[in-house]
Amino acid sequence: MKIAMIGQKKVPSREGGVEIVVEELSTRMAARGHEVTLFNRRRKLPKGEKPVTEYKGCKIKEIFTINKKSFDAIVYAFFATLKARKMAKKGEFDVLHFHAEGPCFFLNLLPKREKRKYKIVVTIHGLDWQRGKWGALASKVLRNAERKAVKYADKVIVLSKNNQKYFADKYHRTTTYIPNGVDLPVLKPTDLITKKWKLTPNSYVLFLARIVPEKGLQYLIPAWKKVVEQTGTDKKLVIAGGPSHSDEYFEEVKRMCKGDPSIIMTGFVEGQALEELYSNAYLYVLPSDIEGMPMSLLEALSYGNVCLVSDIAENTEVINEDCFVFERGNVDRLRHQIKKILNLHVQTHKNMVMPYSWDDVTDKTLEVYEYAEYEEKKEKERPCGK
Repeated sequence: MKIAMIGQKKVPSREGGVEIVVEELSTRMAARGHEVTLFNRRRKLPKGEKPVTEYKGCKIKEIFTINKKSFDAIVYAFFATLKARKMAKKGEFDVLHFHAEGPCFFLNLLPKREKRKYKIVVTIHGLDWQRGKWGALASKVLRNAERKAVKYADKVIVLSKNNQKYFADKYHRTTTYIPNGVDLPVLKPTDLITKKWKLTPNSYVLFLARIVPEKGLQYLIPAWKKVVEQTGTDKKLVIAGGPSHSDEYFEEVKRMCKGDPSIIMTGFVEGQALEELYSNAYLYVLPSDIEGMPMSLLEALSYGNVCLVSDIAENTEVINEDCFVFERGNVDRLRHQIKKILNLHVQTHKNMVMPYSWDDVTDKTLEVYEYAEYEEKKEKERPCGK
C-alpha cells in the first residue's frame, strides 16, 4: 500500500507520543514493503544542515508552518491537508492517516467519501481539547476537529478503552482499539547520569514526560517536598522533560523547584541518558490528569520500574500488579503513597513487561487499512437498492 501520515512534528523525534507512534509504525510498514510518506513540520535548520528527505525507508515531505506556538499546529495542518489533496489527485497514496485531533480540523477540505479513491484513517491520541496547555479558543477548535474526525474518517483508532467508550457514548461512533506498543529494552548501568547529575541506582524517583499542566507536576512537587520533610530521605526527585506549548507552566515548575536540592530538572532527554534513567530509577511516577495512552508509562513498565500513577482509566488499563495508584489530583494521597513505597524498599527492574509490541500494533493498524479497503469494495459490489 501507499500510505501518508499527517500530525507529527517531525520524524525522527521523541518530542511527544505522536512522534514516537508515527516513527515506530511508519518505519515498520516501510520495512514490510509499503510506500510511506511522512509530512513533517518545516523547521529552521542550523547553518549547513540539509533537510531530511528519507528516514529508514520512509519519504519525508516538509510542510510550511509558522514556528510560533499560537500558529504552528494550525498552519501546518492546513498546508499538510492541501498537500495531501494535491497528492491524492495524482494517486500517490491509498491511505491518508491523520494522527491526533488537531490536524483533523481541515478534513472538510478533502473530497467526500464517495468521491475519494483513498481511505482516511484517524488515530485519536487523547482528547486534546481537555489539555490544560490550550486556551478557550484552541479548545473550541480542537472540539471542532474531533467532530470532523468522526464525520469524515473511514476508520477511527483509539488508544484506550476509556476513549472508545467516549466516542461510542457521545457520537455513537464505532472505533478500533489499538493501544501503543513498546520494545523490551536492555537495562543500562549508570554512567552518563552519574557524570551529569550524580545519580546512582535506586537513588531517585523519576518523572519523565512533557512538562505540561495535565501531567500533574503541580501535585507531585508539593507532595515530594512534604515526603522529604517527613522522612529525611536522601533520594532525589528527577524531573525529565521539556515544555510543549507551555512556557508559562514550565517557568512556574522551575520556580517551584528552585533552591530545593532534592529535585533535579534534567530538561529533555533521549538516547543513553533516557535509557539509564529508566534502568536505574527506584520508582516511576505519573500523576497525570489526562492521557491518551502514556508512552512513558509503557516504557517504564518495560524496564521493570515500580510505578505510581493517578487513577485515570488510561493509566490503570496499563499497569501491572507491581504498581501503585493514588486519587487523581489528591496531593495528600500522592504524598502518602510515595512515603509508603519508600518504606517498602521495593525490588525494581525484576519484572520487565511488554504490554504490547510495536509489531503487534503495526499488524493491527495495517488490518484497519485493509478492512477500510474491503468495506469500500463491498459497498461498490452491493446491488442497487440493497
